[in-house]
Amino acid sequence: MYIHKALIFISTIIATACAAQPDVDQPTNVLAVSVETFLTSLGVNTHVDQGYNPLTYIDPLKYLGVRNIRDSGRNVQGLLMLHARAGVKVDLLGGDVDTLLRNARNLAAADALLAVEGPNEPNNFPITYKGQKGGGPIGPWLPVAELQRDLYAAVKQDPLLARTPVFHVSEGGAETENVGLQFLTIPPDARTLLPAGTRFADFANPHNYVSAVHGGYHDNQAWQAASPTLNDRWDGLYVEYGRTWKHKYEGYSNEDLEKLPRVTTETGWDAATPADERTQGIVLVNTYLAQFKRGWRYTFIYELGEGEGGGGHQGLFHQDWTPKLAADYIHNLTAILADGAPLPAQVPASMLRLAYRLEGASDTVHDLLLQKSDGTFELVVWGEQVAGDTALKVRFPRAPAQIKIYDVTAGTDPIATYARAAEVALKVTDHALILELR
Repeated sequence: MYIHKALIFISTIIATACAAQPDVDQPTNVLAVSVETFLTSLGVNTHVDQGYNPLTYIDPLKYLGVRNIRDSGRNVQGLLMLHARAGVKVDLLGGDVDTLLRNARNLAAADALLAVEGPNEPNNFPITYKGQKGGGPIGPWLPVAELQRDLYAAVKQDPLLARTPVFHVSEGGAETENVGLQFLTIPPDARTLLPAGTRFADFANPHNYVSAVHGGYHDNQAWQAASPTLNDRWDGLYVEYGRTWKHKYEGYSNEDLEKLPRVTTETGWDAATPADERTQGIVLVNTYLAQFKRGWRYTFIYELGEGEGGGGHQGLFHQDWTPKLAADYIHNLTAILADGAPLPAQVPASMLRLAYRLEGASDTVHDLLLQKSDGTFELVVWGEQVAGDTALKVRFPRAPAQIKIYDVTAGTDPIATYARAAEVALKVTDHALILELR
Protein backbone atom coordinates (compact mmCIF):
# COMPACT_ATOMS: atom_id res chain seq x y z
CA MET A 1 0.00 0.00 0.00
CA TYR A 2 2.79 2.42 0.91
CA ILE A 3 4.62 1.67 -2.35
CA HIS A 4 1.42 2.27 -4.34
CA LYS A 5 0.82 5.62 -2.62
CA ALA A 6 4.41 6.64 -3.24
CA LEU A 7 4.14 5.82 -6.93
CA ILE A 8 0.94 7.84 -7.25
CA PHE A 9 2.57 10.74 -5.40
CA ILE A 10 5.64 10.66 -7.64
CA SER A 11 3.43 10.41 -10.74
CA THR A 12 1.46 13.42 -9.51
CA ILE A 13 4.65 15.46 -9.20
CA ILE A 14 5.77 14.44 -12.69
CA ALA A 15 2.36 15.18 -14.23
CA THR A 16 2.20 18.55 -12.49
CA ALA A 17 5.70 19.42 -13.67
CA CYS A 18 4.84 18.43 -17.24
CA ALA A 19 1.68 20.55 -17.16
CA ALA A 20 3.59 23.52 -15.78
CA GLN A 21 6.25 23.64 -18.49
CA PRO A 22 5.60 26.29 -21.16
CA ASP A 23 5.47 24.97 -24.69
CA VAL A 24 4.93 26.82 -27.94
CA ASP A 25 2.67 24.05 -29.25
CA GLN A 26 0.32 24.39 -26.27
CA PRO A 27 -0.21 20.70 -25.48
CA THR A 28 -3.53 19.74 -23.95
CA ASN A 29 -3.49 18.78 -20.29
CA VAL A 30 -5.71 15.69 -20.40
CA LEU A 31 -7.35 13.94 -17.45
CA ALA A 32 -6.84 10.19 -17.70
CA VAL A 33 -9.52 7.54 -17.25
CA SER A 34 -8.83 4.35 -15.33
CA VAL A 35 -8.02 1.40 -17.59
CA GLU A 36 -10.51 -0.54 -15.48
CA THR A 37 -13.31 1.80 -16.45
CA PHE A 38 -12.51 1.20 -20.10
CA LEU A 39 -12.05 -2.57 -19.77
CA THR A 40 -15.33 -2.90 -17.90
CA SER A 41 -17.08 -1.29 -20.88
CA LEU A 42 -16.26 -4.22 -23.18
CA GLY A 43 -18.85 -6.91 -23.85
CA VAL A 44 -19.90 -9.61 -26.31
CA ASN A 45 -23.14 -11.45 -27.12
CA THR A 46 -23.38 -15.15 -26.22
CA HIS A 47 -26.15 -17.71 -26.70
CA VAL A 48 -26.32 -19.83 -23.58
CA ASP A 49 -30.08 -19.20 -23.56
CA GLN A 50 -30.43 -20.81 -26.99
CA GLY A 51 -28.98 -24.11 -25.83
CA TYR A 52 -25.32 -23.73 -26.76
CA ASN A 53 -22.86 -25.31 -24.35
CA PRO A 54 -21.52 -22.61 -22.01
CA LEU A 55 -18.42 -24.71 -21.32
CA THR A 56 -17.25 -23.94 -24.86
CA TYR A 57 -17.31 -20.23 -24.02
CA ILE A 58 -14.87 -20.29 -21.11
CA ASP A 59 -11.56 -20.25 -22.97
CA PRO A 60 -12.72 -17.83 -25.71
CA LEU A 61 -13.98 -15.33 -23.12
CA LYS A 62 -10.79 -15.58 -21.07
CA TYR A 63 -8.73 -15.11 -24.24
CA LEU A 64 -10.69 -12.01 -25.29
CA GLY A 65 -10.41 -10.38 -21.88
CA VAL A 66 -13.84 -8.72 -22.13
CA ARG A 67 -15.72 -8.27 -18.88
CA ASN A 68 -19.37 -8.65 -19.89
CA ILE A 69 -21.70 -10.92 -21.82
CA ARG A 70 -25.26 -10.36 -23.02
CA ASP A 71 -27.67 -13.30 -22.87
CA SER A 72 -31.14 -14.42 -21.81
CA GLY A 73 -31.94 -16.56 -18.81
CA ARG A 74 -33.13 -20.03 -19.74
CA ASN A 75 -29.83 -21.46 -18.43
CA VAL A 76 -28.96 -19.34 -15.42
CA GLN A 77 -26.63 -22.03 -14.06
CA GLY A 78 -24.60 -21.79 -17.23
CA LEU A 79 -24.35 -18.02 -16.83
CA LEU A 80 -23.31 -18.40 -13.20
CA MET A 81 -20.64 -20.86 -14.26
CA LEU A 82 -19.27 -18.39 -16.81
CA HIS A 83 -19.12 -15.71 -14.14
CA ALA A 84 -17.20 -18.04 -11.83
CA ARG A 85 -14.79 -19.40 -14.42
CA ALA A 86 -14.39 -16.57 -16.95
CA GLY A 87 -14.97 -13.60 -14.66
CA VAL A 88 -17.75 -12.05 -16.75
CA LYS A 89 -20.91 -10.29 -15.65
CA VAL A 90 -24.24 -10.64 -17.43
CA ASP A 91 -26.52 -8.16 -19.13
CA LEU A 92 -29.70 -10.20 -18.77
CA LEU A 93 -32.45 -9.54 -21.30
CA GLY A 94 -35.92 -10.90 -21.72
CA GLY A 95 -39.56 -10.25 -22.46
CA ASP A 96 -41.26 -11.71 -19.40
CA VAL A 97 -41.05 -9.52 -16.32
CA ASP A 98 -41.52 -12.19 -13.63
CA THR A 99 -39.06 -14.63 -15.21
CA LEU A 100 -36.52 -11.90 -15.85
CA LEU A 101 -36.68 -10.72 -12.24
CA ARG A 102 -36.32 -14.24 -10.86
CA ASN A 103 -33.26 -14.93 -13.02
CA ALA A 104 -31.78 -11.52 -12.27
CA ARG A 105 -32.02 -12.18 -8.52
CA ASN A 106 -30.13 -15.46 -8.92
CA LEU A 107 -27.34 -13.68 -10.80
CA ALA A 108 -27.27 -10.70 -8.45
CA ALA A 109 -26.88 -12.95 -5.41
CA ALA A 110 -23.61 -14.20 -6.93
CA ASP A 111 -22.48 -10.70 -8.01
CA ALA A 112 -22.79 -11.91 -11.60
CA LEU A 113 -25.39 -9.37 -12.80
CA LEU A 114 -24.33 -6.31 -14.78
CA ALA A 115 -27.73 -5.03 -15.93
CA VAL A 116 -31.31 -5.94 -16.75
CA GLU A 117 -32.51 -5.27 -20.30
CA GLY A 118 -35.98 -5.14 -21.77
CA PRO A 119 -37.25 -6.89 -24.90
CA ASN A 120 -34.81 -7.35 -27.77
CA GLU A 121 -35.84 -5.60 -31.02
CA PRO A 122 -39.63 -5.86 -30.64
CA ASN A 123 -39.95 -4.71 -34.25
CA ASN A 124 -38.38 -8.02 -35.29
CA PHE A 125 -39.50 -10.15 -32.32
CA PRO A 126 -42.99 -9.10 -31.14
CA ILE A 127 -43.92 -9.65 -27.49
CA THR A 128 -47.06 -10.51 -25.56
CA TYR A 129 -47.68 -8.71 -22.28
CA LYS A 130 -50.73 -9.24 -20.09
CA GLY A 131 -52.46 -10.97 -22.97
CA GLN A 132 -51.81 -8.16 -25.44
CA LYS A 133 -49.54 -8.57 -28.45
CA GLY A 134 -47.13 -5.75 -29.10
CA GLY A 135 -44.38 -4.78 -31.49
CA GLY A 136 -43.78 -5.90 -35.04
CA PRO A 137 -43.75 -3.65 -38.08
CA ILE A 138 -47.41 -2.62 -37.87
CA GLY A 139 -48.70 -3.85 -34.51
CA PRO A 140 -49.44 -1.70 -31.45
CA TRP A 141 -46.43 -0.74 -29.30
CA LEU A 142 -48.28 0.20 -26.14
CA PRO A 143 -47.79 -3.32 -24.67
CA VAL A 144 -44.04 -2.99 -25.30
CA ALA A 145 -43.93 0.32 -23.46
CA GLU A 146 -46.03 -0.99 -20.58
CA LEU A 147 -43.77 -4.02 -20.23
CA GLN A 148 -40.63 -1.86 -20.12
CA ARG A 149 -42.27 0.56 -17.66
CA ASP A 150 -43.28 -2.25 -15.33
CA LEU A 151 -39.90 -3.95 -15.62
CA TYR A 152 -38.13 -0.76 -14.58
CA ALA A 153 -40.42 -0.24 -11.61
CA ALA A 154 -40.08 -3.86 -10.48
CA VAL A 155 -36.27 -3.75 -10.62
CA LYS A 156 -36.07 -0.49 -8.66
CA GLN A 157 -38.51 -1.75 -6.01
CA ASP A 158 -36.64 -5.01 -5.44
CA PRO A 159 -34.20 -4.78 -2.48
CA LEU A 160 -31.61 -7.01 -4.19
CA LEU A 161 -31.86 -5.36 -7.62
CA ALA A 162 -32.60 -1.71 -6.81
CA ARG A 163 -29.13 -0.47 -7.80
CA THR A 164 -28.95 -2.57 -10.96
CA PRO A 165 -28.93 -0.53 -14.20
CA VAL A 166 -31.88 -1.07 -16.52
CA PHE A 167 -31.18 -0.94 -20.26
CA HIS A 168 -33.96 0.26 -22.55
CA VAL A 169 -35.80 -1.66 -25.25
CA SER A 170 -33.59 -1.97 -28.34
CA GLU A 171 -34.95 -0.54 -31.61
CA GLY A 172 -37.54 1.59 -29.86
CA GLY A 173 -37.32 3.92 -32.85
CA ALA A 174 -39.58 1.45 -34.66
CA GLU A 175 -42.58 2.30 -32.48
CA THR A 176 -45.70 2.52 -34.62
CA GLU A 177 -47.47 4.89 -32.22
CA ASN A 178 -46.00 7.57 -30.00
CA VAL A 179 -45.84 5.57 -26.77
CA GLY A 180 -42.75 7.46 -25.54
CA LEU A 181 -40.01 4.85 -25.88
CA GLN A 182 -37.73 7.55 -27.33
CA PHE A 183 -37.23 8.74 -23.74
CA LEU A 184 -35.68 7.27 -20.60
CA THR A 185 -38.27 9.22 -18.61
CA ILE A 186 -41.09 10.90 -20.50
CA PRO A 187 -40.78 14.67 -20.03
CA PRO A 188 -43.64 17.17 -19.69
CA ASP A 189 -45.47 18.17 -22.88
CA ALA A 190 -44.12 15.20 -24.88
CA ARG A 191 -47.62 14.37 -26.19
CA THR A 192 -47.04 10.62 -25.82
CA LEU A 193 -49.61 7.92 -25.11
CA LEU A 194 -48.06 7.20 -21.71
CA PRO A 195 -47.99 10.15 -19.31
CA ALA A 196 -45.12 12.46 -18.40
CA GLY A 197 -42.96 11.01 -15.65
CA THR A 198 -43.20 7.44 -16.95
CA ARG A 199 -39.78 5.87 -16.41
CA PHE A 200 -38.41 3.19 -18.74
CA ALA A 201 -34.65 2.82 -18.28
CA ASP A 202 -31.37 4.17 -16.93
CA PHE A 203 -29.56 3.81 -20.25
CA ALA A 204 -30.58 4.30 -23.87
CA ASN A 205 -29.90 1.20 -25.96
CA PRO A 206 -29.49 1.44 -29.75
CA HIS A 207 -28.09 -1.28 -32.01
CA ASN A 208 -25.82 1.03 -33.96
CA TYR A 209 -24.07 -1.62 -36.04
CA VAL A 210 -20.77 -0.26 -37.28
CA SER A 211 -21.26 -2.34 -40.44
CA ALA A 212 -24.44 -0.53 -41.44
CA VAL A 213 -22.90 1.82 -44.02
CA HIS A 214 -23.93 0.79 -47.51
CA GLY A 215 -21.00 0.22 -49.83
CA GLY A 216 -18.51 -1.31 -47.42
CA TYR A 217 -15.67 0.16 -45.44
CA HIS A 218 -15.13 3.91 -45.13
CA ASP A 219 -12.97 6.43 -43.27
CA ASN A 220 -14.08 7.12 -39.69
CA GLN A 221 -16.66 4.37 -39.80
CA ALA A 222 -16.49 3.45 -36.13
CA TRP A 223 -16.20 7.08 -35.05
CA GLN A 224 -19.30 8.13 -36.98
CA ALA A 225 -21.36 5.11 -35.87
CA ALA A 226 -20.62 6.17 -32.28
CA SER A 227 -21.85 9.73 -32.81
CA PRO A 228 -24.72 10.64 -30.47
CA THR A 229 -26.22 13.14 -32.93
CA LEU A 230 -25.37 12.00 -36.46
CA ASN A 231 -28.42 11.24 -38.62
CA ASP A 232 -26.91 8.85 -41.14
CA ARG A 233 -26.92 5.19 -42.14
CA TRP A 234 -26.63 3.74 -38.64
CA ASP A 235 -29.40 2.93 -36.18
CA GLY A 236 -27.64 5.39 -33.95
CA LEU A 237 -28.71 7.33 -30.92
CA TYR A 238 -30.30 10.11 -32.99
CA VAL A 239 -32.77 7.95 -34.92
CA GLU A 240 -33.81 6.05 -31.80
CA TYR A 241 -33.94 8.89 -29.24
CA GLY A 242 -33.71 12.16 -31.16
CA ARG A 243 -36.25 11.62 -33.92
CA THR A 244 -37.48 8.07 -34.34
CA TRP A 245 -36.61 6.45 -37.64
CA LYS A 246 -40.00 4.89 -38.42
CA HIS A 247 -42.51 7.67 -37.76
CA LYS A 248 -40.26 10.63 -36.85
CA TYR A 249 -41.59 11.11 -33.33
CA GLU A 250 -39.67 13.86 -31.53
CA GLY A 251 -37.40 12.88 -28.66
CA TYR A 252 -34.33 14.53 -27.15
CA SER A 253 -32.51 17.55 -28.53
CA ASN A 254 -28.98 17.15 -29.84
CA GLU A 255 -27.69 18.85 -26.72
CA ASP A 256 -29.50 16.31 -24.55
CA LEU A 257 -28.34 13.39 -26.70
CA GLU A 258 -24.72 14.34 -26.05
CA LYS A 259 -25.28 13.83 -22.33
CA LEU A 260 -27.73 10.91 -22.46
CA PRO A 261 -26.54 7.78 -20.61
CA ARG A 262 -26.20 5.12 -23.29
CA VAL A 263 -25.07 1.60 -24.13
CA THR A 264 -24.82 -0.44 -27.30
CA THR A 265 -25.96 -4.01 -26.79
CA GLU A 266 -25.29 -5.08 -30.38
CA THR A 267 -22.75 -3.98 -32.95
CA GLY A 268 -20.64 -6.06 -35.27
CA TRP A 269 -18.89 -6.70 -38.54
CA ASP A 270 -19.21 -9.65 -40.92
CA ALA A 271 -16.11 -11.58 -41.99
CA ALA A 272 -17.08 -14.41 -44.30
CA THR A 273 -13.60 -15.12 -45.72
CA PRO A 274 -10.04 -15.01 -44.36
CA ALA A 275 -9.47 -11.89 -46.46
CA ASP A 276 -12.24 -10.11 -44.50
CA GLU A 277 -10.84 -10.95 -41.09
CA ARG A 278 -8.31 -8.16 -40.78
CA THR A 279 -10.92 -5.50 -41.56
CA GLN A 280 -13.31 -7.05 -39.05
CA GLY A 281 -10.59 -7.06 -36.41
CA ILE A 282 -9.41 -3.47 -36.78
CA VAL A 283 -12.94 -2.08 -37.12
CA LEU A 284 -14.16 -3.82 -33.97
CA VAL A 285 -11.20 -2.66 -31.88
CA ASN A 286 -11.81 0.84 -33.25
CA THR A 287 -15.47 0.44 -32.32
CA TYR A 288 -14.71 -0.38 -28.68
CA LEU A 289 -12.42 2.66 -28.52
CA ALA A 290 -14.67 5.11 -30.39
CA GLN A 291 -17.76 4.10 -28.44
CA PHE A 292 -16.04 4.66 -25.11
CA LYS A 293 -14.42 7.91 -26.19
CA ARG A 294 -17.77 9.26 -27.37
CA GLY A 295 -19.64 8.49 -24.16
CA TRP A 296 -21.04 4.95 -24.43
CA ARG A 297 -20.73 3.19 -21.06
CA TYR A 298 -20.95 -0.38 -22.39
CA THR A 299 -20.50 -1.85 -25.87
CA PHE A 300 -21.40 -5.43 -26.77
CA ILE A 301 -20.12 -6.96 -30.01
CA TYR A 302 -22.36 -9.41 -31.82
CA GLU A 303 -21.19 -12.17 -31.43
CA LEU A 304 -18.76 -14.54 -29.73
CA GLY A 305 -19.10 -17.70 -31.84
CA GLU A 306 -19.57 -17.97 -35.58
CA GLY A 307 -23.12 -18.68 -36.69
CA GLU A 308 -24.68 -19.14 -33.25
CA GLY A 309 -27.11 -16.24 -33.46
CA GLY A 310 -28.95 -17.48 -36.52
CA GLY A 311 -26.27 -17.54 -39.19
CA GLY A 312 -23.95 -14.95 -40.58
CA HIS A 313 -20.24 -14.49 -40.09
CA GLN A 314 -20.04 -11.92 -37.31
CA GLY A 315 -18.43 -14.27 -34.80
CA LEU A 316 -15.10 -13.40 -33.22
CA PHE A 317 -14.23 -17.11 -33.27
CA HIS A 318 -14.66 -19.73 -35.98
CA GLN A 319 -17.04 -22.61 -35.43
CA ASP A 320 -14.17 -24.77 -34.14
CA TRP A 321 -13.40 -21.99 -31.62
CA THR A 322 -10.12 -21.00 -33.18
CA PRO A 323 -9.81 -17.20 -33.00
CA LYS A 324 -10.39 -14.93 -35.94
CA LEU A 325 -8.08 -11.94 -36.23
CA ALA A 326 -10.75 -9.90 -34.44
CA ALA A 327 -10.37 -12.11 -31.37
CA ASP A 328 -6.58 -11.82 -31.60
CA TYR A 329 -6.66 -8.03 -31.85
CA ILE A 330 -9.14 -7.65 -28.97
CA HIS A 331 -6.97 -10.02 -26.91
CA ASN A 332 -3.94 -7.88 -27.66
CA LEU A 333 -5.80 -4.73 -26.63
CA THR A 334 -7.02 -6.11 -23.30
CA ALA A 335 -3.74 -7.87 -22.51
CA ILE A 336 -1.64 -4.74 -23.06
CA LEU A 337 -4.02 -2.65 -20.95
CA ALA A 338 -4.52 -5.25 -18.19
CA ASP A 339 -3.78 -3.85 -14.75
CA GLY A 340 -2.22 -6.21 -12.23
CA ALA A 341 -3.58 -4.19 -9.28
CA PRO A 342 -6.64 -2.46 -10.70
CA LEU A 343 -8.26 0.60 -9.25
CA PRO A 344 -12.01 0.56 -8.74
CA ALA A 345 -13.76 1.01 -12.08
CA GLN A 346 -14.77 4.62 -11.52
CA VAL A 347 -12.42 6.78 -9.46
CA PRO A 348 -12.00 10.04 -11.40
CA ALA A 349 -10.59 11.82 -8.34
CA SER A 350 -7.61 9.44 -8.35
CA MET A 351 -6.74 9.98 -12.00
CA LEU A 352 -3.85 12.16 -13.10
CA ARG A 353 -3.40 14.54 -15.99
CA LEU A 354 -0.87 14.26 -18.81
CA ALA A 355 0.14 17.08 -21.13
CA TYR A 356 0.64 15.98 -24.74
CA ARG A 357 -0.05 17.07 -28.28
CA LEU A 358 -0.76 15.10 -31.48
CA GLU A 359 0.98 17.25 -34.06
CA GLY A 360 -0.12 16.70 -37.65
CA ALA A 361 -3.15 14.55 -36.79
CA SER A 362 -5.90 14.35 -39.42
CA ASP A 363 -9.61 14.03 -38.69
CA THR A 364 -9.29 10.24 -38.94
CA VAL A 365 -6.91 10.10 -35.96
CA HIS A 366 -8.34 9.76 -32.45
CA ASP A 367 -6.87 9.32 -28.99
CA LEU A 368 -7.84 8.09 -25.53
CA LEU A 369 -5.77 8.56 -22.38
CA LEU A 370 -6.00 5.76 -19.80
CA GLN A 371 -4.07 5.10 -16.61
CA LYS A 372 -3.13 2.05 -14.58
CA SER A 373 -3.11 1.85 -10.81
CA ASP A 374 0.68 2.28 -10.58
CA GLY A 375 0.45 5.63 -12.39
CA THR A 376 1.46 4.32 -15.83
CA PHE A 377 -0.30 6.14 -18.66
CA GLU A 378 -1.65 4.24 -21.67
CA LEU A 379 -2.20 6.66 -24.55
CA VAL A 380 -4.22 4.90 -27.25
CA VAL A 381 -3.94 6.50 -30.69
CA TRP A 382 -6.00 4.92 -33.42
CA GLY A 383 -6.60 5.68 -37.05
CA GLU A 384 -9.73 5.15 -39.12
CA GLN A 385 -8.14 5.90 -42.48
CA VAL A 386 -8.98 3.16 -44.98
CA ALA A 387 -6.17 3.96 -47.42
CA GLY A 388 -2.84 5.69 -46.91
CA ASP A 389 -1.49 6.95 -43.61
CA THR A 390 -1.07 10.01 -41.43
CA ALA A 391 2.42 10.92 -40.19
CA LEU A 392 2.23 12.65 -36.86
CA LYS A 393 4.34 13.45 -33.81
CA VAL A 394 3.25 12.92 -30.24
CA ARG A 395 4.93 15.69 -28.26
CA PHE A 396 5.37 16.03 -24.50
CA PRO A 397 6.46 19.21 -22.68
CA ARG A 398 8.73 17.04 -20.59
CA ALA A 399 10.08 13.69 -21.76
CA PRO A 400 8.69 10.60 -19.99
CA ALA A 401 11.29 8.29 -18.49
CA GLN A 402 10.24 5.52 -20.88
CA ILE A 403 7.84 5.10 -23.77
CA LYS A 404 6.86 1.69 -25.13
CA ILE A 405 4.79 1.51 -28.32
CA TYR A 406 2.44 -1.38 -29.02
CA ASP A 407 0.48 -2.25 -32.16
CA VAL A 408 -2.73 -4.22 -31.49
CA THR A 409 -2.36 -6.02 -34.83
CA ALA A 410 1.21 -7.15 -34.04
CA GLY A 411 0.89 -8.87 -30.65
CA THR A 412 1.41 -8.01 -27.00
CA ASP A 413 5.12 -7.12 -27.13
CA PRO A 414 6.24 -3.54 -27.79
CA ILE A 415 7.29 -2.71 -31.34
CA ALA A 416 9.53 0.13 -30.13
CA THR A 417 10.93 1.50 -26.86
CA TYR A 418 12.26 5.01 -26.17
CA ALA A 419 14.01 6.56 -23.17
CA ARG A 420 13.58 10.24 -22.30
CA ALA A 421 11.94 11.09 -25.63
CA ALA A 422 10.11 14.40 -25.75
CA GLU A 423 8.47 13.46 -29.03
CA VAL A 424 7.65 10.26 -30.86
CA ALA A 425 6.91 9.96 -34.58
CA LEU A 426 4.00 7.72 -35.51
CA LYS A 427 2.59 6.53 -38.82
CA VAL A 428 -1.13 6.04 -38.17
CA THR A 429 -3.29 4.11 -40.63
CA ASP A 430 -6.45 2.15 -39.86
CA HIS A 431 -5.88 0.63 -36.42
CA ALA A 432 -4.81 1.25 -32.86
CA LEU A 433 -1.38 1.93 -31.39
CA ILE A 434 -0.73 2.20 -27.65
CA LEU A 435 1.94 4.39 -26.10
CA GLU A 436 2.80 3.23 -22.61
CA LEU A 437 4.37 6.09 -20.61
CA ARG A 438 6.26 5.60 -17.37
